[in-house]
Amino acid sequence: MSNLKAIKRENTSSGSNNKLRSEGLIPAILYGGKNPNQNISIQLKEIKNIINSDTFLSKVLELDIDGKKEKVIPRDVAYNVVSEEPIHIDFMRIVSGKKIILEIPVKFINHPDSPGLKRGGVLNIVRRKVELKCPAESIPDEIIVDLVGTDIGTSIKISSIKLPENVVPTITDRDFVVATVAAPTVIKEPEKPAEETPAEGAEGEAPAEGAEAAAKEGDGTKKDDKGKEGADKKPEDKKSTEKKPPEKK
Repeated sequence: MSNLKAIKRENTSSGSNNKLRSEGLIPAILYGGKNPNQNISIQLKEIKNIINSDTFLSKVLELDIDGKKEKVIPRDVAYNVVSEEPIHIDFMRIVSGKKIILEIPVKFINHPDSPGLKRGGVLNIVRRKVELKCPAESIPDEIIVDLVGTDIGTSIKISSIKLPENVVPTITDRDFVVATVAAPTVIKEPEKPAEETPAEGAEGEAPAEGAEAAAKEGDGTKKDDKGKEGADKKPEDKKSTEKKPPEKK
């Protein structure tokens, strides 16, 4: 459990909060239980190492406020949209006997002892966090999934995971899947297309665009070679081509 020193703050104006941030402090609020809400501030350097971890919003912390210690759990963190530095934290008091709903991260162990993964299988993680209902005094940092003996086709469901005493999933109507060991995905390389043989007479021809450009450099129009060829040819004498009917005897 991490211990953090907190300082009471009386002034909650935006100007006062900005001044605290410039001094390396993060404004925060403590709520829950029978005691009234309390405005506090935390040293950024003391919390920076754990604030970005996956377990931060499910981690029990102990705040030391002017010598009085309280067990709390972070419930929300606000960040600056530009610098991405934390600018405010909400803490909730842990009240013994109460239950809290939290998203607890899932941790997978013993990857080398999975026959399926050894044979090239893939661990397909369906849920990286599981929402659990936990007693305030026994909140797990993470859920452990042991991969020993898992083969290809194994489906790891919530019922096969050992949870701490009195810790239950909030989803109770089905035995949901947390992860599977899937068969390896074989990526087939695309076949190379056959090399095309250029059409006869194609070699050396100018592309259509070049031909059009050349025509425009002349008189601004594209000549029809076929039409010109047809105009140059003289029609053959029709009479010479017609067959004479046979003479009647």
